[in-house]
Amino acid sequence: MDSKQIPRSIFGLIGERLDYSFSRAYFSEKFEKLRLKDHEYRNFEIKQEEDLLRFRESVTYNPTLQTTNGKSEIIRGLNVTIPYKESMLKVCDKLSAEAEAIGAVNTVVIEDNIWTGHNTDVYGFAKSLEPFLPIKQNALILGTGGASKAIAYTLEALRVPHLFVSRRPKGEYCISYDQVDGDLLKLISLIINSTPVGTFPAVNEKPKLPYARLNNTHILYDLVYNPSNTLFMKMGEIKGARVTNGYEMLVHQAEKSWELWNQ
Repeated sequence: MDSKQIPRSIFGLIGERLDYSFSRAYFSEKFEKLRLKDHEYRNFEIKQEEDLLRFRESVTYNPTLQTTNGKSEIIRGLNVTIPYKESMLKVCDKLSAEAEAIGAVNTVVIEDNIWTGHNTDVYGFAKSLEPFLPIKQNALILGTGGASKAIAYTLEALRVPHLFVSRRPKGEYCISYDQVDGDLLKLISLIINSTPVGTFPAVNEKPKLPYARLNNTHILYDLVYNPSNTLFMKMGEIKGARVTNGYEMLVHQAEKSWELWNQ
């Protein structure tokens, strides 16, 4: 077959603000190392949920696009980030068992115009948490967005009791930041920031916690990776807590995405 007839394989990231994105640099380097010249990873910035639905429609009606040089290309896989991990449930045709149970999608496999939603955040978080196991006591999950759902799913599998912390708490297992005090922290081993608070350029921001009550029995896990050492982490380090950022989780979930795209 003429090489011009073989569509270029496009992969990409869907999100609202992607100028700081890990995924495009990671996969672009991966494609270069693997000499996959017919592969490309792009950022697809989506401003609101309605635009996400329109994006799906445009891909559905034009699964194979023609570029200006006559070369065709087709979108084969997508990653999903803030704030569309839950919105993607409405867009996908099918869901993996994990994505359905969690209620959030961060990876989409596109084959024959069928969009299948997966959640590789679970795998990524579980792998990145291994150096800190076993978790001796309970956990707090800061935030209630799509990423927090994968974190909770993983902690449940590890049998680590946990509470959500939110500015607008809802439900039996969700408390407000004002309820996190020194007495509660005595019962906590692991605190995970699943919010974007502290992400570049807002590097002087941190979740509202009583940091003075932390000690060397605590683990602070920040899903933020830019900057690599957030103010949340620095405040924990000052008190002797073990800290880590979200980079390793991203690497593991990205590799799991690549595995799914190539099945």
